[in-house]
Amino acid sequence: MCTLFHSTIAITLLVLLLLSSTSNATINPQSSLSQVNQFLAPQNAARKAVGMKPLIWDEKMANYAKWYANQRRFDCDLRHSNGPYGENIFWGSGDEWTPEQAVMEWVLEKKWYSYGSNSCAEGEQCGHYTQVVWGNTERVGCARVVCYGGKGVFMTCNYDPPVS
Repeated sequence: MCTLFHSTIAITLLVLLLLSSTSNATINPQSSLSQVNQFLAPQNAARKAVGMKPLIWDEKMANYAKWYANQRRFDCDLRHSNGPYGENIFWGSGDEWTPEQAVMEWVLEKKWYSYGSNSCAEGEQCGHYTQVVWGNTERVGCARVVCYGGKGVFMTCNYDPPVS
């Protein structure tokens, strides 16, 4: 339990350190850090923390993510595309949510994941985390949209190959 706690703190600190080295990337979605890197860097930091090779940005999957995010722009409904890829989705009220914040929400699920049994703690969710660090996954593409009518921000990342 203590090791899991320390491991979670280490990942959080690693990601925060990585993000703090960029110019206001966690505050301003329009910062000089590209949106690709805003999605990719914290996911690769989480993967590195558990010994996985980095994900590669895939434009085809990014286009799929953009297409689907634009479908959600009208309602900001937190539902999956049910497409051919693994998928993480995020919704936040307001319009200031950043890709790093979405990824951090997914990565924080690590506290509920047991590597020994490859399962989540009973009654908890950790599938977003496992999708980020899944050993077989090689490529990712993501998108962020601000929904119409003040409905919030919707983000999605697609992964290939998906968690099996």
